[in-house]
Amino acid sequence: MNTQLPTAIIGGGPVALAAAAQLVKRNMPFILFERGAYIASSILSWKHVRMFSPWEFNMDTAAKELLMETGWTAPAKDHMPTGVELVNEYLLPLSQLDQLQPFIQLQSSVKAIYRKGFDKMKTAGRDTASFIIEYEQHGKLLREEAASVIDATGTWLKPNPMSTSGHPAEGEIQNKNHIQYGIPDILGADKQRYAGKNIVVVGSGHSAIQSLTLLNELKLENPETTIHWVLRKKKVAEAFGGGENDGLPARGALGTRANQYVQQGNVQVHTPFLIDRIKKESETITLYGTKLDKAYSIDKIDEVIVATGARPDFSFLSELRYAADTSVESVPQLADLIDPNIHSCGTVRPHGEAELRQPEKDFYIVGSKSYGRAPTFLLATGYEQVRSVVAALAGDFKAAREVQLHLPETGVCSVSRSTEISDNSNSCCTTTPKKMSIRPIAVTSMSSGCCSSNNASTSCETDTGC
Repeated sequence: MNTQLPTAIIGGGPVALAAAAQLVKRNMPFILFERGAYIASSILSWKHVRMFSPWEFNMDTAAKELLMETGWTAPAKDHMPTGVELVNEYLLPLSQLDQLQPFIQLQSSVKAIYRKGFDKMKTAGRDTASFIIEYEQHGKLLREEAASVIDATGTWLKPNPMSTSGHPAEGEIQNKNHIQYGIPDILGADKQRYAGKNIVVVGSGHSAIQSLTLLNELKLENPETTIHWVLRKKKVAEAFGGGENDGLPARGALGTRANQYVQQGNVQVHTPFLIDRIKKESETITLYGTKLDKAYSIDKIDEVIVATGARPDFSFLSELRYAADTSVESVPQLADLIDPNIHSCGTVRPHGEAELRQPEKDFYIVGSKSYGRAPTFLLATGYEQVRSVVAALAGDFKAAREVQLHLPETGVCSVSRSTEISDNSNSCCTTTPKKMSIRPIAVTSMSSGCCSSNNASTSCETDTGC
């Protein structure tokens, strides 16, 4: 590897910045490309959501060391940050350090990565050729040369569609004005969009339950709000997760909370409903599909929230020799550890550079993108990945091999549970707006103690968002 050239980091989220910090600690040059106007721009799309892992698991060691040198005070390790807190209190100060800020390219969308003078077919001399990063910035196509590449772009920007085929349902694209993907700011910026409306949430994971939590609170304030929950699972109890058995209590509480909403009748469940068509009917839409192999539909729907996961984008890697599992689309050696067809939660053993190694020398896919379509990624895993990868790039193979990772047990995430489980710590409060700011970004979050959007947790722990 040409040590005079920088390592190119693609992405500007927590794992990407951790990679930068690790490179700084080893006095290795880097250049980082963030497609958004601000660092960690994808996280700001779920700024209102509280993570279910505390600060202890959300900060990289090398990054903390660099910050501490400036007099920065670390947040309480047992506090669970919201997305805006993650940016405000950690990622933004990190990105503004003198060792990082000059080498961060914002509003830089990477279009292609390839070996200098090589297409995918050519082999002789390939491993010693530098990488070329083609990126668009302010309407111009630019190029940067790099010795190695760390792809930490995550999956947040490529949400899965609502259909079961993996392709958009018929009419899904045409009716996009009625659809939002991920976790909307239901109690904040998007409140008027959902208050008093007939709403469908599609999905069975943490993000779907998070949206149900926020909608349930909205319904307490606006009783005319109607909530439908569409799942592909045969029984709704399969989505309730491990509850008190989960090593992250806030994550376990999500399923308990969802069960409570169903038992109280605040959420109407449709399962297993397989959507294949959406049709506009006057000012509303109708969802068509099958339930237990029979035609089924839900009509007069105002809004749909699709929380069916996300997938990696490989389009800009077409001239590199990369490998991805054929089903999970993860780094191949991780597939059997995280495949949701095999594991309900995916507690993954510690792994590093050796498992992440690609056919293309000095190219690595890390962070949530390394997990492909699997939904169980935690930031602490990504931090250990990049520590090991950077050690290998530095030639410190001993450190790269010594992979150690402390994670909470994920608990039992797919079990048969009694439908009588409930959470007595239900609604208790009303929301009070609180103004928060990130230099130079102004945002508004909701804070209300035990039942605001700040109290509900999710699995938004990806490198560019969640």
